[in-house]
Amino acid sequence: MAVDTSSVAGIIAGRDPLKFTSGNPLTLFLFQAIFIIALCQIIHLPLGYMKQPRVIAEVISGILLGPSVFGRIPDFTSTCFPKESIPLLTLVANIGVVLFLFLVGLEVDVQFIKKNIKIALSVGLVNMAIPFGLGCAVSVGIYNQYKVVQDGEPTIKFTTYMVFIAVAMCITAFPVLARILTELRLLKERVGTIVLAAGITNDVVGWMLLALSVTLANAGSGITTLYILLVVIGWALFVIFPMRWFLRKVIMRKDLKKGSLSRFSIMIILIFVFISSFFTDIIGAHPIFGAFLVGVIVPREYGFVIDLTNKIEDLVHIVLIPIYFALAGFNVNFAELNQGIDWAYIIGIIVIAMVGKIFGGYVSAKFNGLLWRESLAVGVLMSCKGIVEIVVLNVGLTADIISHKVFSMFVVMTLVSTFLTTPLTLLVYPVWYREKVEKYLRGEIDWEGKPLDYIQKNGDIKDDLSNINDAKLNNLDYNLRKLVYNVEDVDGFLPLLNFLELFYGHSSNTVNSENKITPFHAIYLQELTERTTDLIGASSNKEMTYNPQLELLNKIFEFNEIPFISDLRYFVKEDKFELLTEISDTMDDLLIYAVNEFDSTMISNIDLSLLYSQFAILIKNNESKITHVDVVLDSSKPQNDSLVFYLLRQFAFNIHSITVYMKGDQDLYETRLNELKIAHNSEEYLEETKLHGLVITGLDPETLQLDITQSKEENYDLLLVKQLK
Repeated sequence: MAVDTSSVAGIIAGRDPLKFTSGNPLTLFLFQAIFIIALCQIIHLPLGYMKQPRVIAEVISGILLGPSVFGRIPDFTSTCFPKESIPLLTLVANIGVVLFLFLVGLEVDVQFIKKNIKIALSVGLVNMAIPFGLGCAVSVGIYNQYKVVQDGEPTIKFTTYMVFIAVAMCITAFPVLARILTELRLLKERVGTIVLAAGITNDVVGWMLLALSVTLANAGSGITTLYILLVVIGWALFVIFPMRWFLRKVIMRKDLKKGSLSRFSIMIILIFVFISSFFTDIIGAHPIFGAFLVGVIVPREYGFVIDLTNKIEDLVHIVLIPIYFALAGFNVNFAELNQGIDWAYIIGIIVIAMVGKIFGGYVSAKFNGLLWRESLAVGVLMSCKGIVEIVVLNVGLTADIISHKVFSMFVVMTLVSTFLTTPLTLLVYPVWYREKVEKYLRGEIDWEGKPLDYIQKNGDIKDDLSNINDAKLNNLDYNLRKLVYNVEDVDGFLPLLNFLELFYGHSSNTVNSENKITPFHAIYLQELTERTTDLIGASSNKEMTYNPQLELLNKIFEFNEIPFISDLRYFVKEDKFELLTEISDTMDDLLIYAVNEFDSTMISNIDLSLLYSQFAILIKNNESKITHVDVVLDSSKPQNDSLVFYLLRQFAFNIHSITVYMKGDQDLYETRLNELKIAHNSEEYLEETKLHGLVITGLDPETLQLDITQSKEENYDLLLVKQLK
């Protein structure tokens, strides 16, 4: 008897690659995965430029693939997504959402909640209570209009339905919220601190309420519900205390000593995730709740959370989660929303969800002492739904709490509220207002915007620099309170060490007016990408993050007994230079920006960013001990020259020869050279027009691009300095 091998043969033998076969479902699954992932990426391209989170593209992709759009193409669904293949997609998607909720648990910083407990409870709970109450109210109408009736009786009790609708109204998408805060550079501000603390609280309470609603749906009677709740609480306590103790004291004991996460520990943690998910599933809650609990208990020391997330997030976010949201989109059918009452409820749901969250956030933020625009921004940010809302809705649909029509209505609400979060935040809390508040809080201006004589208050430069004669400029003491240096990679270490030898070569030169050695503040700049690891790092406390480059610098400065401060900062590419200038918050700082390659974006923004800080740009090229410098002076800009002279006085004990190049009026060359000799008693002065070695010159935004380009072509090092306007 002939055997049909077409299901395992190739297309050359006549096999249909899109035909589902239970014996070999992988081929069709691979095609579906490629289709879904590619469509998500294509849709995200334009949305990414609009600063919209990826979840919007993923849900829209699912809607397009579902019955609303592509499903209307004849035979599209039966060919590409036949019913027989959906169980396999669902299995993969559910594994993805379990791992995703584990990642969400990793993002929850319990120590941050403890540190900001008042804010977390007041803003977080009030912000949930108001939309929760409004959700309970609107659920009456939704239940009466859209409840599923079977044999003359509703399939779900109203109390269960009410709790679920209220949860869907009040929950906040913490992962999306944290990313928006970081991209808008609000994470370290008052608004960001409040929103982050409230968002974590909202997240934890929201998952508890969701577990409650699922428990109510799965329980057959009141006593069963009580038993399920008690078992869920008991399991949560078991995970938080015995399992956490076992993980820290037994499994990860060696990891905590050596400061690195082992493969064995990762394996045990993932086993715990699946055990916890399995248990919460069989007791009648949901597997995602168990995964979330395990994520919360993972130790955060030495960047373990970041390291663990880094190992699994790509598979989850690139492959598994898009499949999950695509399946969620399959359940959205706009053709069912064909009545006026449907769209009336959609508009009502959107308004109630957003107004409830915004009002709750506004009131609670005002209670904590924020200004009205800051409070409004807190409310707008807390109204973000995003990825977590889709998970909640999908859980409700799977548990038969809501119908497909109600699911579609709430998906529309989720997309609208998530899409509006960023533009509304920028509208109510614009950059100009944030800068005004920052200056007001620092005491630079009054509330009307009038300057409070910041130079007289904070700096040692008491005179108008434009009216000081050259001799006084050459001997001006800047009394630097700290040096700020950016470290982007290991390539920056050597020029940094060479510069340190120049500046700290003789301790008497680096002692400020307070008789303390000028401290050194090293900043490691990390670009914020879409990776969850960056998000966790940006939102974590300093002691929870670990950076080997900064740790190495810390040892070097500790050995040389130089006061050292380190900081890890995340930046969005277009805001990189603004972040650097914000780091230097006083005119008594010298901000040094080290560049490896020509950065046209930085050059285009530099003239707008240099407002208050003394500033230097150091080209990373010098590889040997610096004993000679080239000095470029500009007779038309004596203010810039004054800082050059100041640095030369700091370098006096290391520099043995100087080459002087004069820009501008050449008649002043001899005068300026004599002043330089007075300011810096060097062994040798050379008069050349050819620059080489380390060149120190004033920073001019108009010629900056040419200066940097020339330094690359001529292969010399460049230290461009700028002082206060």
